Amino acid sequence: AADERHCCQDPGGVSSAGFPVIQEAISAQRLMLSLGVYFLILFGGILTLGLTKPEWLSVMPLGGSDAIEIAGLGLIENSLVSASQIGLITLFLAFSLGGTILVMLPITWTYIATKREIGYQKSFSRALIVLPICAATIVLLIQDNLALAFGLAAMVAAIRFRVVLEEAIDGVYIFAAICVGLAAGIGYLGIGAIMAVFFCFTNAILWNMDYGKNPLDDARSAKRQAKLDGQRV
Repeated sequence: AADERHCCQDPGGVSSAGFPVIQEAISAQRLMLSLGVYFLILFGGILTLGLTKPEWLSVMPLGGSDAIEIAGLGLIENSLVSASQIGLITLFLAFSLGGTILVMLPITWTYIATKREIGYQKSFSRALIVLPICAATIVLLIQDNLALAFGLAAMVAAIRFRVVLEEAIDGVYIFAAICVGLAAGIGYLGIGAIMAVFFCFTNAILWNMDYGKNPLDDARSAKRQAKLDGQRV
């Protein structure tokens, strides 16, 4: 874990894991520009899809209808499922789970850019994308079933998670990923996407302003960088 903790070093150098690093760190202005373009394309694509194929909006988890309810599928009452019902449910699941990836991509970009100076865990950035998929699936499975909810709580309690977070902001990113997954699971991924816009731009602006700068943090970063440079020699 220590080998992959710091994924970037000096320009043109080599990371502690032995991989070449990105030559140029992204600036706050470039990050905000990239975020703006991405969200513009994302929301523009959804708007275009809604105008050209409005029937698809009924199976998209944007804050309205649920494909399972539209299909009239009762998992207990009805044992036979028609092909159209299967198609609606498949589309809803694809939009829900695939949508979490689209929403989490800019959040992970923000995490990597803002943490590049002090180093970040490559596995953590990947986990941020996968975590909402698991959260959304759990919500879809539980729905209103109280027994399943208690069963899930028991299983989670039986598993010991050993995750060491270097900074408090890492926990905030995990919380944001869970929010996106929960929003997708209940069919309100549109709210999760709006949250992602404010989340990413707020972090980018605070990073650009160097808000809450502490000289001790600079000293710790310099000490950490000197340690990594010594390991490369």
